[in-house]
Amino acid sequence: MEEIKRIYFSIQEKIRSRLNEFDRLREKGNDGEIFAELVFCILTPQSKAQSCWKTVETLLNKNLLLKGNEDQISKMLKRVRFRNRKAEYIVEARKHYPIRSKIKKFDDIYSAREWLVQNVRGMGYKEASHFLRNIGFGEELAILDRHILKNLKSLGVIEEIPRSLTKKKYFEIEKKMKKFSEKVEIPMSHLDLVLWYKETGEVFK
Repeated sequence: MEEIKRIYFSIQEKIRSRLNEFDRLREKGNDGEIFAELVFCILTPQSKAQSCWKTVETLLNKNLLLKGNEDQISKMLKRVRFRNRKAEYIVEARKHYPIRSKIKKFDDIYSAREWLVQNVRGMGYKEASHFLRNIGFGEELAILDRHILKNLKSLGVIEEIPRSLTKKKYFEIEKKMKKFSEKVEIPMSHLDLVLWYKETGEVFK
């Protein structure tokens, strides 16, 4: 626990800077930027986050993110696992464009997350939470990827890493992470980036 606090204080400014970028997207980001974040989060399962973002940038540069067909997009997903399936998800996700207007109609962020999980193919609770956090809406949501789960176990927050994250199990671990966040006095959105940094050595997205 002391190590987590030490890391937090050493990278606090980097975390604030990153979260300010997320807030900027919420307040001033255009619909294309918001959709790029959605695509990024669709790509991340079982793939490296940095590779996924580079792929999104390639799609943007080639004007394929909103206009490319499945085959064109799939050819650009060489650094991403299950590229054909994810290319299909990206094309299908366009029917929800602009996604910001869908998010804003909900009274609370948990309902918005549930809508994403139920309506955007390729999005589970982790991906939906990640997307909402990255566009400045999900500061209280847990992004339970393998890095976070590994650290929650080592910190004694959870007894074991579940083989699969059902809705019930996700919410259960999210609740425990919130209690831990309050205990160590590190906000949820900050704690996620601290644990990510502990594993990867960088504050990413």
